[in-house]
Parts: sequence; structure tokens; C-alpha cells
Amino acid sequence: MKPTVLLFDIDGTLITTGGVGKRALELVFDEAFGRGDVFGEFRLDGMTDRAIVRAALLAAGRPATGEEIDRVLAAYVEVLEREVARADLRQYRLHAGMQQAVDEALSHGHIAVGLGTGNIREGARVKLSRVGIYHRFAFGGFGSDHEDRTELIRIGAERGAAKLGVPLAECRIVVIGDTPKDVAAAKGIGAEAVGVATGHFSVEQLVRAGADRAFRDLDERGAIQALIGA
Repeated sequence: MKPTVLLFDIDGTLITTGGVGKRALELVFDEAFGRGDVFGEFRLDGMTDRAIVRAALLAAGRPATGEEIDRVLAAYVEVLEREVARADLRQYRLHAGMQQAVDEALSHGHIAVGLGTGNIREGARVKLSRVGIYHRFAFGGFGSDHEDRTELIRIGAERGAAKLGVPLAECRIVVIGDTPKDVAAAKGIGAEAVGVATGHFSVEQLVRAGADRAFRDLDERGAIQALIGA
């Protein structure tokens, strides 16, 4: 079997959180700037954490310097820890088929299972630890690696290839996500894009965006096989 790197998005793909990440950012911006309202001015779907904070700072009339973004994100992780810990597990959960997909992929020696997410690494840790699966992902491309989603996906793919011990050019790269931005990032590095309609976009919208395959969720017939190449 061809060496394969799977890169899973988090929000809307692996899990639903009931909006806990946005709520944490609103609390930070309200405390720091009195502008928790700025997140209603743009859509967060598919954006990286750094890009979200940059847009929010500009909307709040604040300088969007690298240092200011870092300061906001450090405060965000602290608030996120608290908000995730108190989240209602009826709203904060893994999506259908995700646990089975990860377990199945990890049972194959030719597959490396990682994250491809706009979340900064610490944010990813907090969110996925709540549902007990963060330790299942040995590597990833994160929003803390790069503000541009295509570039962080490229970094995740490189780390996955290194884990398999083969050149990136010899690997099949598969990006699993719930937004057209996930699809575009996959195509930006020549990877396969598997869409899941577990967020705000339908199967049809993901296919129109260029997804190679799209499913209602990974519990759908043939979805896990599409990931592992069977």
C-alpha cells in the first residue's frame, strides 16, 4: 500500500464544541478591549486562529502586530481551558464515525494519522483532550505553524512523511475537512480532499468546492475506505 498521511481538521470535522472557541475569544476581547462583539462581523469557518485574531484586532481598531496576536492567543488558551472544562458534553462531542476512522487508520502501518488545523497547537490539545483523542495524533500542521491554511497543511504533510520515514513526494496525502477552505488547502499542495458535511457546508457544496469525495459523516458507507485507500 502507498504510504499515506491523513490530516484531520478539528472544528466541525472531528468535533463539535457548541461554539466554545468563539466564546473564549469573545471573552478575551471583551476583557481586553471591551469589544467581544467583533466576531459577528466575519465568518470564522475554515480560518486559522492567527487569522481570526488578526481580523478581530483590526475590526476592534487595534494594531494587529505579531506580538499583539501572540498576547491575545496566550490569554485565549487560558480562557479556553476553563470554557472547555465546563462544556456540556451533549453539545461537545466527536462526530459520527471519527473514532472508528482514526482507530482503523492507526491499525495500518503505512498510514500516519495527524492533524491539519487552523487551531494553534495548544488550542488543539485543549479541545481534543476533552474528548480523549488528542494523544491519537502524533503530529500535525497547526495554526501556530503558519497563518495560511495551505502552508500549515504542507507542514503537516511533511511531518507525516517524516514519521513514515519516506519522502513527501512518495506519499498519498489526504486532508479531511468540513469547509471549502479545507478543500482549497488540500488542492493547494496537490493532496486529496475528503469533505464531511458535519459543519456548515453540505456534501454538494463541498463537491462543488473541489472535494474528491464528500460524505454526510464518516459513518457513511465507504467513507473510511476512502481514507485508507481500500
